[in-house]
Amino acid sequence: MTLDDFLAETRAEIAAQMSEGSPFAELVFCEVVMQHLVDAGMTFEPVVCHFQGKVGNANLRLSGYAISDDADQLDLFVSLYGGFEALTPVQDQDSKTAAQQCVRFLELCAAGRLADKLDPSSDAHSLALTIREIYDGLEQVRVFVLTDGVAKSKSFKPRDVGGKSVRLEVMDIERLFRHRSEGKPRDELVVDFNEVSGSPLPCVFVPGETGDYDYALTAVPGEALRHVYEKFGPRLLEANVRSFLSVKAKGVNAGIQSTLRAAPERFMAFNNGIVLVADEMKLARAEDGSPGIVWLRGMQIVNGGQTTASIYFAKKKYPETDLSKVRVPAKIIVMKEEDPAKEEALVSDISRYANSQNAVRQSDLSANKPFHVDVERLSLTVYCPDGVGRWFYERAAGSYNTLLSREGTTPARLKALKDSVPASRKITKTELAKYLMAWEARPDVVSLGTQKCFDRFMTGLAEAEAVGTPVVPDPTFFKALVAKSLVFKAVHKTARPLVSAFLANVAAYTVAVVALSYRDAFDLEKVWRNQGVSYQFLEQVGIWAREVNERLHETANGKMISEWAKRPECKEAMFSHPFSPPSVDVPETRRG
Repeated sequence: MTLDDFLAETRAEIAAQMSEGSPFAELVFCEVVMQHLVDAGMTFEPVVCHFQGKVGNANLRLSGYAISDDADQLDLFVSLYGGFEALTPVQDQDSKTAAQQCVRFLELCAAGRLADKLDPSSDAHSLALTIREIYDGLEQVRVFVLTDGVAKSKSFKPRDVGGKSVRLEVMDIERLFRHRSEGKPRDELVVDFNEVSGSPLPCVFVPGETGDYDYALTAVPGEALRHVYEKFGPRLLEANVRSFLSVKAKGVNAGIQSTLRAAPERFMAFNNGIVLVADEMKLARAEDGSPGIVWLRGMQIVNGGQTTASIYFAKKKYPETDLSKVRVPAKIIVMKEEDPAKEEALVSDISRYANSQNAVRQSDLSANKPFHVDVERLSLTVYCPDGVGRWFYERAAGSYNTLLSREGTTPARLKALKDSVPASRKITKTELAKYLMAWEARPDVVSLGTQKCFDRFMTGLAEAEAVGTPVVPDPTFFKALVAKSLVFKAVHKTARPLVSAFLANVAAYTVAVVALSYRDAFDLEKVWRNQGVSYQFLEQVGIWAREVNERLHETANGKMISEWAKRPECKEAMFSHPFSPPSVDVPETRRG
């Protein structure tokens, strides 16, 4: 796939999520990119929050935000969407202007000067109050400019806002393509130890005997690790294992910070070290003549995230901390496996065993669980009613693009492959969890975000297996899964023009209303046969979506909707009395 193809695919993805004539392309683009950043382990669960206005002489813009669970890290997003049909350069000045307008929004929020100028019922008002409340405790603040153009600069000089350094990054169509086409968000992470340490890192290098990995032992200077975390942040942490660790000084982190400040020269003796995987490593001679690591490409920390983050934040919070005496033991595993699925399996096993003494749930490393393997197998053998098309289950990250590149060896074959298995028929592991949990009337869990929803889903599978009632996917299960995905997407698309904000929450709760209102009377098999839903169903969905939106705001009592929707109390309040009964004769019901 070329960059031009990817732009066309992105345009098609945006179009597929909008009703005809819908003016929401910019918001859809923002959603698509923010969700990709989550999947890539680059941000937290995002919320669309569109605001554009003027306060005094300042123009303000915001498209979305993401706040870490511990409210110590904040990401703001601003969309610079052009709707380009061909690759188009975006001037740095335009990116800087968009970033500045978002930074200005942040400045006014942090100073407590914006909330009283906004409509108290708006999501921007709730966000402004939240930012003011958490700002002093924030350890990291970033602003992302999201654009479908090609930007020359991917980042700008950090800005100081209220005594905090705010990083400015640009996620353009080119950078997004690199992430998606490779299926590995770590491909941009290149660490040159000549630059960060002054020389190659002395190491013990052991060539792998099995052909799928090489091995090295070294000690990484604390200052080098701090520099790398400053540059790449949470992206260094393996996406499926503790993507976003709390960096507050408590528990093990407090002990790490204490050693760093009081006895940095003993850090290597006291600390268990870190485990890294990398896609490529270059060796040369270190200063003492031993083998040395010049650079790593695709460096990813699968164990030791607490250590890495704590070193960075200890130096940031206590500048007098002397990292020159700190050395961190490191085990480096260089991946040589060419099959993405097998590579992910190996990385998952490395992560699982490296974290065996820590509270990392195995559900985070579940690509190779029998359940997911079975669903993938079904996606390869169950054809759509036309006997030609299929749905694709992406058990391993990037496997859909791998399929296209492996089997689409000519333009004709690629077109035929995309016609039979289009990107719109791809279901990821986290999407599967979202669709099934929403249909099980657990919208509060869906509202927790993709990773936490997936974790709850996998915990439920484990519990069912423990009591002797395991979920074993079969063709009927797979067809129902596809039907539930079609319902969810239809609800999401229908609700978009009806609500001003919190679309994800409204969609999840509306699907729950659908499931609870029809129960067994809803014919999922008919949705599968039709590969879609009827206009009558969409008419009924529109009625319920409006009711859900109103009730979310009523029950929130001024709380931020995106946070309120995550709580069991919200679900209880939402369904404490019935929604309106179905008023449209829907063909998907067995009585229809």
